[in-house]
Amino acid sequence: MLSHSRIWAALDALAARNGLSPSGLARRAGLDATSFNKSKRRAADGRERWPSTESIAKVLGATGASLDDFLMLVRGETAQARRTRDAYPPRTSSFPLLGFARAGAGGFFDDSGFPVGEGWELVDFPTPPGERAGAYALEVQGDSMLPLYRDGDVLIVEPGAQVRRGDRVVVRTLGGEVMAKVLNRRTSDAIELVSMNTEHPNRTFAFDEIEWMARIVWASQ
Repeated sequence: MLSHSRIWAALDALAARNGLSPSGLARRAGLDATSFNKSKRRAADGRERWPSTESIAKVLGATGASLDDFLMLVRGETAQARRTRDAYPPRTSSFPLLGFARAGAGGFFDDSGFPVGEGWELVDFPTPPGERAGAYALEVQGDSMLPLYRDGDVLIVEPGAQVRRGDRVVVRTLGGEVMAKVLNRRTSDAIELVSMNTEHPNRTFAFDEIEWMARIVWASQ
C-alpha cells in the first residue's frame, strides 16, 4: 500500500543507494535542491506533501532506477526478498468484490450473508488461510475504520466461519445497515460491538435486529 511515509522513505533509500543526500538527489534530478528536504514534506498546518510523479520520474531517470526498483523500496523489500517472491508467487483466488457503500443495498446477500445476485466484481488476492467457499471481498470506503483499515483496503469476509470475542466482523442489520466492528461480547439475546475508529460510537444490538454476522479473515493493507 502506498503511503506518504513509505514514498519519502523510498526516495531517501534511493538517495543513499547512490551515495547522495536528499538534496543531492534532487540536484542530480534537475530539481530545486530543497525539493526533498524533510521540512518540505509537510505543510505548515501539518498536511502531508507528496512528491509529484514528475519529480519521481526525473529521479528515476537520473539514477537509472526502474519503477519496479522504486516500488521495491516503497515496500521496504530487499532484492533477495523480491527474487524469492518472483520465484514463488503466492497462490491467489478470485473473490466477489463489492464496495462497502453498496453493501447495505438489497440483492447482494442471502439471509445467511453469502454473496448472491449481480453487480459484484471479481478481484484476485492471495488465498487467506482457512478460506472456504462463499468468501467475498468488501472494499473499505472512507475513514470510519481507521486506524485498522484505510480507504481502499480490501477485507476478505467468510460467512459461516466461527466468530469469537475479539474477532473483527461485518454485521448487517435487518434495517439494511452494514458495518465492520470488533465483537466485544455476545450474550443470549444481544451482541456488543466496538468501533475500530474511536470517533464512532460502539453499538449494541438485540439478536432479532441482526440479519447476519460474518468474520473478517484477511485484509490487504
